[in-house]
Amino acid sequence: QVQLVESGGGLVQPGGSLRLSCAASGFTVSSYSMNWFRQAPGKEREWVAVISSVGGITNDATSVKGRFTISRDNAKNTVSLQMNSLKPEDTAVYYCNGFIKRNYWGQGTQVTVSS
Repeated sequence: QVQLVESGGGLVQPGGSLRLSCAASGFTVSSYSMNWFRQAPGKEREWVAVISSVGGITNDATSVKGRFTISRDNAKNTVSLQMNSLKPEDTAVYYCNGFIKRNYWGQGTQVTVSS
């Protein structure tokens, strides 16, 4: 049974950092491309970053480029999102996503950037 469980969200001041983690079960993260998405209040869910299955090639949205880094730990079967230089506009619920025969989503973790 495929499951994705996010953790690591919280309240942080502008300019601060957070590290989100997505624990996967029922499949191997290194065999699939994995994504992070986010959804701010009143807005549509938007893609944030991806790490490919082959080669671990990464890409991220223009809005987070240079500040966020997606990575994968094959031994722990987790995908992480390191978020630095956080801005109030990064406030959102962050979701881990993978397409394993169909789209799977975690329950989300809240990130709030505020002074």
